[in-house]
Amino acid sequence: MAGTAQQPAPHSEVVHPRTRRGKHVHHGRTVAAWVGSTIALVAFILGAIALVMRPQNWPMFWVAAGLAVVAIIVTVVLQRMGYGAH
Repeated sequence: MAGTAQQPAPHSEVVHPRTRRGKHVHHGRTVAAWVGSTIALVAFILGAIALVMRPQNWPMFWVAAGLAVVAIIVTVVLQRMGYGAH
């Protein structure tokens, strides 16, 4: 019987998928991915709001564009600090 005290439960490939070489596939489940994606989401929402406002709010749009660039930088920095997938 799998999962009993005598025999440990097998690792599920659904929970911990692996590539052909046996490496774990994170699918973005890292701190770097979550932080970068959240900042980018906020940036795109702000940019969209700026574009649909009447009159269009160009300074807000460019702040959102800058925030999207910040999202990329933050993601790369966090990956290099060890909070991302390798």
